[in-house]
Amino acid sequence: MNPDQIFIPAIAQDGSLYPVEKLQVHKSGLLHLAVSVFIFDDEHLLIQKRASTKYHCGGLWANSCCTHPNWEEALEVAAHRRLTEELGIEVPVLAQRVVEYSADVGDGLHEHERVTMYTGTADRTSLKIAPDPLEVEETRWITKDALHAEIAHTPERFTPWFRIYAQRHPDLRF
Repeated sequence: MNPDQIFIPAIAQDGSLYPVEKLQVHKSGLLHLAVSVFIFDDEHLLIQKRASTKYHCGGLWANSCCTHPNWEEALEVAAHRRLTEELGIEVPVLAQRVVEYSADVGDGLHEHERVTMYTGTADRTSLKIAPDPLEVEETRWITKDALHAEIAHTPERFTPWFRIYAQRHPDLRF
């Protein structure tokens, strides 16, 4: 689906929500709602390489899954929807905390998000991941230490928001 045909919740100065086309939100840098999911197996985190065809940050590594809720969609529903759509998995998740960040994501687009962080656990030896190639090029499990080393050596390989999360929450526990 074309991103400018999807309406997501933007946040007004008074805290109320209003619908805005997804692409317009990013062109204008409007504060909006988002969810980020982190799937763990002990010390390993499932990460994904975004499909190169994505409208921003294609070909970059990110956390397990992230998305914007559709207008009037519950945040947890959005988290589960994207786990299924992007990775073909169903894993129970729990909301952990809300964070806010702002980042240039290239091509004149800007993320300014109020993100609810979700975590879940899975057994990496038995979890059957079936990525949608239009969304995800590759997945892998990585330890916290290996992730921080990779980000330090090749930050350009990671999405701006994932670098921010790793910097602000080095334990990757939210």
